[in-house]
Amino acid sequence: MSVWIHRRPERDVAADLAAARGPLAGLRLAVKDNVDVAGLPTTAGCPDYAYVPETDAPSVAALRAAGAVVTGKTNLDQFATGLVGTRSPHGAVPDARRPEYVSGGSSSGSAVAVALGDADIAIGTDTAGSGRVPAAFQGLVGIKPTVGVVSTEGVVPACRSFDCVTVFAADLATADLAMGVMAAGAPGRPWPADIRLAAPPRPTIAVFDTLPEMDTEWLEAFARTVAGLRERGVEIVTVDPAPFLAAARLLYEGALVAERYAAVGAFLDGNPTSADPTVASIVRGARDLPAHRLVSDLAELERLRAQAMASLDGADALLAPTAPFQPTIAEVAADPIRVNSRVGTYTNFCNLFDLCAVAVPAGTAGEAQFGVTIFARPFEDAVALDIAALVPNGASPAPAPIERAWPTRVAPALDLVVFGAHLRDQPLAYQLTELGARWAGPIRTAPRYRLGAMKTTPPKPAVTRVGEAEPGVAIAGERWLLSPAALGRFLAALPTPMHLGSVELEDGTWTTGFGCEGAAADAATDISDFGGWKAALAADAL
Repeated sequence: MSVWIHRRPERDVAADLAAARGPLAGLRLAVKDNVDVAGLPTTAGCPDYAYVPETDAPSVAALRAAGAVVTGKTNLDQFATGLVGTRSPHGAVPDARRPEYVSGGSSSGSAVAVALGDADIAIGTDTAGSGRVPAAFQGLVGIKPTVGVVSTEGVVPACRSFDCVTVFAADLATADLAMGVMAAGAPGRPWPADIRLAAPPRPTIAVFDTLPEMDTEWLEAFARTVAGLRERGVEIVTVDPAPFLAAARLLYEGALVAERYAAVGAFLDGNPTSADPTVASIVRGARDLPAHRLVSDLAELERLRAQAMASLDGADALLAPTAPFQPTIAEVAADPIRVNSRVGTYTNFCNLFDLCAVAVPAGTAGEAQFGVTIFARPFEDAVALDIAALVPNGASPAPAPIERAWPTRVAPALDLVVFGAHLRDQPLAYQLTELGARWAGPIRTAPRYRLGAMKTTPPKPAVTRVGEAEPGVAIAGERWLLSPAALGRFLAALPTPMHLGSVELEDGTWTTGFGCEGAAADAATDISDFGGWKAALAADAL
């Protein structure tokens, strides 16, 4: 099978796996062959372009430092130009289950390596959907982060302004872990201080009110997915796809394709027989585009983006089919440009609009694997991941919870520990979820505190630290994560006598938590002996 361009010897891989340490220890990593791995040729699917890098791309280096072991370099649509996985001198990469069908591209080999069990995780790249279409066709998770969050250093560019490094895995939790490692170890675009770190408990999702280019069984599969999300409490709203699809067409039909010529055009001009004919026609077609067309198309892109984002006001994310159908290899050979374009109907706009995305399996469409993509605003990667966990999968009807999404390990995130009305299932928790706060689990304080219940509506806790000679207890609470700006807004709105201060936890660390002014705490009903708010509630002590 034409999945691999270069494979490391099995004995070397086995030795590295035995010695691996870190959160990804034991995971085999396949790397798309437009991403540098030290000592292995980078060809971008073009043997005449090959060079041997001395260092790993930062994305690869981060995964290796965390214990992942590179097994080899994978096949791709040459120069990452395609969504089908057939434009390679090494041969077409077929679907892992149905070899007469395409695997999806351009990260074809990376996705199929994971689908076949030859790798546990894989690096792909994504400009127009290359990290999402193969995920859909192979029944995998594909995470495409916000543009620029993961460094693209050491990546052969396709369209430098829009390229992203992506990850494939068989499940959401593994993909989440790998992306967190990669984003932390290969930092690119800095995170802003004001982002949402979680989707709300009952998110609102936009879907397109019409779905052009969809095969009937794929349309039915998408309808089942939407119905399943409604059953899980998600609110569905509809939006017009027109600005999204118009922007998608600009990527190849407009002057934006000039970026592809800027990336590899000079090489192709000097090596006219080296490239796949379809790839060469796309790249060379941009050589003589006038500069004013690019300026005009960039202005049109901004207009379409503003229109599209305005249509999503009030929605937490956008849901779309990852692809409208899966072509056969023969169908692509008969009409390579048009078929490829149709495959990218619901992917091409994503990076142009600076969106993040998570592609997940959603059952089947006839005999084909079917997948959907959740798109969210830039830097709301955690929101997209949370909603992806709600998508019904025919093989796994229950959503897989993601307690700590990868952005909370990378982006600015501050702790807030709570003890009463702001606990996850208590009446004021909405004040945190509306700020995009993420619940991060239970905690206990050091045994140096007293807990009271103030006579407010609803009752609120009075947490006070006691002196060395006074009897104290360990109090049960919960940890939330907020962006710095969200924590600032929360503090600004906090009514007296509540305040935020430092709280010592049972492991000896200190963090930010609720406190209470002395007089109000003195007037509160002492419930310390219950050890926590919920225990006092259960005993009807409030």
